[in-house]
Amino acid sequence: MSTFDKPKKPVKQAQSREDRLKAALKANMGRRKAQARVRADKPDNSKEE
Repeated sequence: MSTFDKPKKPVKQAQSREDRLKAALKANMGRRKAQARVRADKPDNSKEE
């Protein structure tokens, strides 16, 4: 019976890892989009020189 219990753990761990990666990617994309918005709104003074 213990052989049937072992496959369940890796599947659950893989799923939780996938969920963590998905959440991290979503947070990262949100930060990148926010940075892009700030950079787009900010006038670029270096071109004037």
